[in-house]
Amino acid sequence: MQAKKRYLLVSVGAGLLFLVYLWGLQIGEFQQQQYQYRQFPQYPQYPQYPQYHQQEYQYYHQSQDVYQPQPLPQRSPSRPPRHWPESTELLEPYLEGGEQEEDSPQLHHQHTSPRERRAIRDNIYKNKRCRMETCFDFARCQSGFRVYIYPPQRGDEVSDTYQKILSSIKESRFYTTDPSRACLFILAVDTLDRDQLSAQYVQNVRSRIQSLPTWSDGRNHLIFNLYSGTWPDYTEDLGFEEHAVKGGGTGYLTLSDALPSRKYLLVFKGKRYLTGIGSETRNALYHIHNGEDIILLTTCKHGKDWEKHKDSRCDRDNEEYSKFDYQELLHNSSFCLVPRGRRLGSFRFLEALQAACIPVILSNGWELPFSEVIDWKKAAIIGDERLLLQVPSITRSVGRDRILALRQQTQFLWDAYFSSVAKIVLTTLEIIQDRVDSHVSRNQLLWNSLPGGLYALPQYSTDPALFPFYYGILGKSPSQQFTAVIHTVTPLQSQISPVVKLIIAVAKSKLCAQIVVLWNCDKPLPPRNKWPSTSVPLAVIEGQTKMMSSRFFPHDVILTDAVLSLDEDSVLSTNEVEFAFIVWQSFPERIVGYPARSHYWDSSRSRWGYTSKWTNDYSMVLTGAAFYHRYYHYLFTHYVPANLLTMVDRMANCEDILMNFLVSAVTKQPPIKVTQKKQYKETMMSQGSKVSRWADPDHFAQRQTCMNAFSHWLGFMPLVHSQMRLDPVLFRDQVSILRKKYRDIERL
Repeated sequence: MQAKKRYLLVSVGAGLLFLVYLWGLQIGEFQQQQYQYRQFPQYPQYPQYPQYHQQEYQYYHQSQDVYQPQPLPQRSPSRPPRHWPESTELLEPYLEGGEQEEDSPQLHHQHTSPRERRAIRDNIYKNKRCRMETCFDFARCQSGFRVYIYPPQRGDEVSDTYQKILSSIKESRFYTTDPSRACLFILAVDTLDRDQLSAQYVQNVRSRIQSLPTWSDGRNHLIFNLYSGTWPDYTEDLGFEEHAVKGGGTGYLTLSDALPSRKYLLVFKGKRYLTGIGSETRNALYHIHNGEDIILLTTCKHGKDWEKHKDSRCDRDNEEYSKFDYQELLHNSSFCLVPRGRRLGSFRFLEALQAACIPVILSNGWELPFSEVIDWKKAAIIGDERLLLQVPSITRSVGRDRILALRQQTQFLWDAYFSSVAKIVLTTLEIIQDRVDSHVSRNQLLWNSLPGGLYALPQYSTDPALFPFYYGILGKSPSQQFTAVIHTVTPLQSQISPVVKLIIAVAKSKLCAQIVVLWNCDKPLPPRNKWPSTSVPLAVIEGQTKMMSSRFFPHDVILTDAVLSLDEDSVLSTNEVEFAFIVWQSFPERIVGYPARSHYWDSSRSRWGYTSKWTNDYSMVLTGAAFYHRYYHYLFTHYVPANLLTMVDRMANCEDILMNFLVSAVTKQPPIKVTQKKQYKETMMSQGSKVSRWADPDHFAQRQTCMNAFSHWLGFMPLVHSQMRLDPVLFRDQVSILRKKYRDIERL
């Protein structure tokens, strides 16, 4: 069951991207439509702020604190078209269940060159090509990349596997219930299993989908199809039900397993086909099996009539095969052989990825999953199956550093794109969106480096230098100043109000570029003379919605990489602000700040709990006094599902927890707490003002509820516990205060 699940993953990855080209049913060369192209404005360069500024006071009033979607630029005839792989099949035989057999001599011959295969393909499918440029209606995507799922018809039965796919799409940010806004269409009819002998085979698919109002000969439709079973009998169960919808299994490479050496060098355990496709390579594996560090095991014992075809080696192979456990081999070998089988993919390929066993692929012409964006040479050894005898020397020649790098990349790719149904489906949609919006698509660095293409949104920027994750790779550094963003929900009473004192303390920092006040108070905006005079620009933004989630809205006025997020009643000195910023510059992808909280598993209630107890262990740093990169404003607004944002706004709570969940899910690392400080809030709010939400008895109960809702969204708990705290040099040391840079911190 586990083996079939892995095969299905590969089929989803490689197969459905191939099927996306089959939208033009019986369409020949389609005259390309004319599109207009409008260049997107580039993000402005960060201004060089002088050390001090004359007072600058600005009011910003926004009608709404939400983004209005802008029409996407249309494709121009003058822009060179991007040629995607050609589709060489039609939907008609697929819809009728007439898939081409895997052992087709024309398309799957093992020893033909790529040029010969292209010539054969061109001859067979002459005048039947369908490309992205000719079979896709880009005009449908002008208002954004939205995906519509047809409503189910009466009597429709959907398999658990297909339901997982549909659920993943419905929970994504691409989903729309309005077909007029859709760029891409998904069938409600279960098309996964097109074997006519299968119990899950759906009858009359062709006539049913051609009657759909927006079918349009299949244009802009994405069809999911998985081959079931092994050639020539495709009647086995798909075996995908065990794969998690979200979250999924983690990789097996841990910090304690960092050494690149393992017990075995190269392993394989699988079927040996005596005849037909996949037989030549597997029949020759015994030549390089040495029984020591190269363990290559095959068995003839499969199929109903295997004894009729057994050869002189079968009994010996079957006996040797039973001596080794597959999982033990998988997790104790540096390399895992992935030879050609009789399916379109190989289940053990992704099993090897998860186990941090470097795949050695011997299957000429096999299209690896998502190879359009994934650089598989960074995670696998791709060889020629005709050169099997060279595999031992090739694997032995790989150095220890290279082995470790390859293994680390297997873990990244598994976790980023293949560990759950949702990630497979979302990766597919993101790749198609990159094709549609090629001018704002991800480059290879974003797809093949942490945190991966699903978290690096190109609509924010196509320049990796503007993301917090790639500074080290590119040799860049974040900007040398920060923007303080103060969230205000209570009226401004006087010059001794907490927010006024906070503005004055932050403005004294030579590292502060600007201060932005988010006025989310129900009272009218105070006049200009009520605000303090500062040596840095002070901007006040008033939004009409005044919702809690709007504090993380990506306002254009924020120009620096670093954002200092502050609650209005936070108590921080200038020294504390500057020290935290210095720390953040070394960890720009994480949240760095003062107030820490933690989570725990409540086994009695089988749910996650939230605690503010004063311990040395924490997993969250609250955004009431913390630094983070401004990209997280964009990701929070555009990546987090709308229902979670609505939940935060309804409770007027948990937005800080949600930001911690998001950042930890992206980085797989904990936040960083700086300097011990028990009190970072004003003890008393001004008389007549709103009572602090921290005094609300329902506050902690709501936060418990939020934590469980957020973990359900991700499918796992992303928060990571930490006991690290960073203090200034000589902090609390028994030396003269004159030798310490941040002298005020110890007095607080």
